[in-house]
Amino acid sequence: MTNTTATTDRPYPARQGRLPRQLEEVTAEWLTTLLGHRYPGIQVEGFEVVELKNSHTTKLRVALDLNPVGVDAGVPRHVCLKSNWSEGFESGEICELEARFYYLMRNEVAAPLPKVYYADWDGDGGGRGIVVMEDLGLASGKFGNSQDHLGVDGVAAGLESLATLHGALWNSERLAKQAWLHRSMDTPVDTDQLLRMYNYLSLNASKSEYKAILPDWIYATPEIFAHAFDELAAQEREQTGPLCLVHGDAHQGNSFLRSDGERVWHDWQLVRKGTPWRDLTYFMLGALTIKERRSAAPDLIKHYREALQATGAEGVLSQQQAWEQFRRWPVYGMQAWLANMDVWGQSGLGMVERFFSAAEDMETIEILTKGKKPRRKVVLGEGARPITQGLT
Repeated sequence: MTNTTATTDRPYPARQGRLPRQLEEVTAEWLTTLLGHRYPGIQVEGFEVVELKNSHTTKLRVALDLNPVGVDAGVPRHVCLKSNWSEGFESGEICELEARFYYLMRNEVAAPLPKVYYADWDGDGGGRGIVVMEDLGLASGKFGNSQDHLGVDGVAAGLESLATLHGALWNSERLAKQAWLHRSMDTPVDTDQLLRMYNYLSLNASKSEYKAILPDWIYATPEIFAHAFDELAAQEREQTGPLCLVHGDAHQGNSFLRSDGERVWHDWQLVRKGTPWRDLTYFMLGALTIKERRSAAPDLIKHYREALQATGAEGVLSQQQAWEQFRRWPVYGMQAWLANMDVWGQSGLGMVERFFSAAEDMETIEILTKGKKPRRKVVLGEGARPITQGLT
């Protein structure tokens, strides 16, 4: 789905032209012009690339040489530029979405966020956006990783931070008015995620280490996967309860744990308005060992519900209702992590095992598909993104 919002919706309408799609266009002169829309008189006299990371999008860490105007404005020497300069990977609208979130919503969110110095987007349907944010790589603390072991208490603390996030705009008119913010599982970036990433999913599924842990039905009747995913999406869209701001990709690797214990959530490229169970299930199943999940999941859901209610949220699902949502949502993480490439920065094998084990224990596929006809006819692999060169 492309964003058809008019260009006048941009935060800096005076900016001319489109944001660059090629890395070589990112120059000191361009940065000076860009940042000048927020900081008149700023000059980027040069910059040094500290690190370049390309995956679905680009994280470009740079050290800026700024004139006194820039220094006095509070722009630090070290920043991270987030956009899409990844060769051969079209990321859709997620860069624009993240830029909109940081510009329009950062003051509405009670949960800790990275510091942002500039956010901008084109708004012409091309999905281009850019965020200039603090370089967390130099901050005191550490980035989360999918393989970090938090333990049950650590997961409980993470759930408290998600409850704070969800409670901030719970059933809020302010949230409802954000026309640019998609309903969870009601945009092709969500609903066609399995289909778009099917080549990556198939590449991992062909590896011996994945064959050792994946169920037989993945190979014998893979169309069941698409059926279950469509049912999950439809059931989320049919929910009539209170909506909240949803991170949409709430695994440990999209957080930064500051040295004072504060967990900062970043990578807001799948931010949505929806029910909170997408975030809760994705975080819990990814962060708990299989043994921990089997013993502690009900208590952790109870802990989350109490933390959410403590924010003033009303109409929170009962424990049993929340458990039924929890049983359905593993399928989202199953497809996300099976399509993950380790070179993108997060190790996927252990995550795949956790999500598929949870689905088996809780009969997720049966709950979503038994007695139901598929909602659409799909041809797995048709229209899927080609695998980026060097990964095959």
